[in-house]
Order: sequence, then structure tokens, then C-alpha cells
Amino acid sequence: MMRPFSLAPLPANAFWDLPGLPPSLPPLLVAAAAGDRVALVGGAVRDLLLHRVHHDPWLGVPDLDLVVEPARLAGADPPVAPAHQLARRLGQRLGPAGVLSYREHTAYGTAELELNLEEGPVLLDLASARHEVYPAPGENPRVAFGSLADDLARRDFTINAMALMVGDASTTLLDPHGGLADLGCRQLRLLHGSSLQDDPTRIVRGARYAARLGFTFAPESLEQWTTTVARWPWAWRPGDPAALAPPALATRLRMELALLFEREPWRAGLEALQSWGALVLLDPDLQRDRRWPWRLRHADRMGLPLLPALLLAAGDPLALAERLQLPHHHHQLLVQARVLGQRLAALDPGQTPALWAPSRWCDLLEAPGVTAEAVALVVAAGGPWRRPLLRWWLRWRHLRSPRTAASLMEAGMAPGPELGQRLRQLRAERLDAERR
Repeated sequence: MMRPFSLAPLPANAFWDLPGLPPSLPPLLVAAAAGDRVALVGGAVRDLLLHRVHHDPWLGVPDLDLVVEPARLAGADPPVAPAHQLARRLGQRLGPAGVLSYREHTAYGTAELELNLEEGPVLLDLASARHEVYPAPGENPRVAFGSLADDLARRDFTINAMALMVGDASTTLLDPHGGLADLGCRQLRLLHGSSLQDDPTRIVRGARYAARLGFTFAPESLEQWTTTVARWPWAWRPGDPAALAPPALATRLRMELALLFEREPWRAGLEALQSWGALVLLDPDLQRDRRWPWRLRHADRMGLPLLPALLLAAGDPLALAERLQLPHHHHQLLVQARVLGQRLAALDPGQTPALWAPSRWCDLLEAPGVTAEAVALVVAAGGPWRRPLLRWWLRWRHLRSPRTAASLMEAGMAPGPELGQRLRQLRAERLDAERR
């Protein structure tokens, strides 16, 4: 069991002294805020308290989440989202040379900017303070602009529901949900009793944080997961049409899994999900699967995408891929792996395929409908014919005819089907010589 650790008090002007933060950014934000309340929220606050540098994992530059609350909270939503107003004021102050990229999202009143400051680039994710209501479990929330307190209350874990006010000389840490205490106990605690019912992908996010930070789930939060999944409050169930699955069991689930594989120690994250009984969100067979570490380790070594490799053990990988709306390439990879699996299953043991010449295996594996990547995926999955498939992947597929078409034509062969047949024959002879 991990021991609690002590957290040093925040220094004065903690936001202004964030590690790696360009010194020109804080006064720029204060000036552009024009009286609105702007707060640093999310991972940057958590990592500051953990004495970690919070950077974009790909670009290695500061990546800050800021929430904007209007100076006056009106009864109706403003015509322009507060985050958009701040983003535009920043753009006006910096000019085209100071803003490398700019994007506004109208659905949630957010904006993304990459600033080109004198000290270097910085990424900003600006969000308008908002209140969320889930119309049904697993669906996308309905949002309305609200207060900073509303915005902190809609978050996933207490450790991500803290804020530092930008420009606050007293460095007030807003911690309405006890995130600081949970940091000290190294635990992930959900904000409210329906957190996982509203958005079950929070369990995957929890596995990401557990893998990255070495935290554990608070007992009451893990109990919430157990009772929630036992009730299965979502309208969609396994076996229903994939198109009817709510976002939290479809696209949002895929996005969280992609982040786990791309950014985190994914093995630790998957082990946590399985120990919590959370892989059932994907498929009951995946929850029972104990070979995924072996399969994914080999897939990783062969440079394969890991999510399709994980899905191979599902009861119906293609149906699951459709529900998650996997990228076309990943979906096709699973289709081809199934085609190859069917070909291998149809082999007659009486023909002793294990003794086949390499050229015969090449004829099977290089037939239309299956790519080299699909063969590698089947190799990663294991099976009775793994050895010849692995030899094809490592050696046989790279061997070509010892003579080229040009050299054969120079020797007198005319272009045409006979030339192609002769090249295939020469390659087969070279392949079969591998056995001797």
C-alpha cells in the first residue's frame, strides 16, 4: 500500500512561476481577460502540486487548460462564448505572427490556440465555464454557460477539479472537492455518485491516471464502478446494433483507449482495467482474456496498432470495431485477419501443412484479400501455424526471383504471361531452397 506524501504549500504567484511557462504569458492573459475571471485548471494544477512539469506529450511545450468565467453572470448565455472572447482578444494583442494556430469550437464554447511567444511556443485550451446535464446515461451532455464552481463540479476526479486564479497575487487554490487531500493519499476519487453512470469512459481515464501516476482508486469510487456495471444503466447492450450505442460506449470509449495506448504505460493501464472488471465495457470475452499481454507485446514488437490486437479476443471483433468506429485501416486489418484465420482453419491436417514447402505457404499468404500486416496480426495472436507465418513475415516475403524480368528478356523471353510464370517459378525455387 502506498503511503500518503506531503505536499508543499504553493508559493506566492504560483501560476506566474509555473515550470517552463513563458514569463510573458501571465501578464498577457491578465490584460486580455478584460475583467473576466480566468483560472488554470486540470492537469497543470495537479502536476504543479505533484512537482511535475506539465507539457504536451508530443511537442514538449507548455500545455495549459484555462477556464473563463464572465465578470458578470447573466441569466442567458452571452452571444459570444467567454472563451472565444478571450481567444480573440489574445489574437488581437499578438497579431498573426504571435498565433501559430487558432480554432474555435461552438458546441462547447471552447478554443484552441498555439501561441508564438518571445520565449517559445505554448498551447492554450480555453473553455467557457459551463454546467453540464446528462440527458441519459452514456449520452453526450447538454451544456450551458455557468460559473467556475459549476465547471469544476462537472469534472471526473477530485484531483482534476482544482483551480488557480490567473493574476491572483495571493495564489488562491480553489479546491471545493478535496482534491488536495486525495493527491496526498495517492487516490482517484470520483466527484459524485453518478459519475460512471453518466460517463463510463471515466473508468478508462482513471486507468490512464493510475498507470501514469501510480495512484489507486478510492474504495467508494471502485464500489461505484462495481454497482454501476452490475446494473448496466445504459440503454445499449452487447448484441444490439452498433449504431445505437451511446457515445460513451462507442466513440468516446475508443478515444480514451487510444490515449491509453498512445500516451500512457498501457500495460499497467490494461491490467488495472481488467482487475476492476472494466474491460466488460468492450466485451465480456475481453474481460476474461488472459493472453492479451503476450499478444500485445508481440504486436508492439512488430509495429502493429495495439487496439485491433486487443480486440482480436472479443467474441465478435468486427462488431466491436464497428461500435467503437475504429479508423478504416484498423477495421480492414481485423477483416483481413478474419479472412486469413478462415483460410488457416480450413487447412486439412491430412495434407500436413507443417511440412509444406515455403513456396506453398507463400501462395496461401500472398493470395488476394490479406496484407502482410494482417499476417503479422495473426502471428501476434498465436495459433497452430504461427511458426510458418512468422518465417514468412521475417524472411520468405522478402525473397524475390534471382533473375529480373529485364534479364530474362535479354536472354530472349518475350514479354507476356510466360515471363510472369517464369519469374514465379524462379522465386518458388529460391524459396524452397531455404529448406535445404
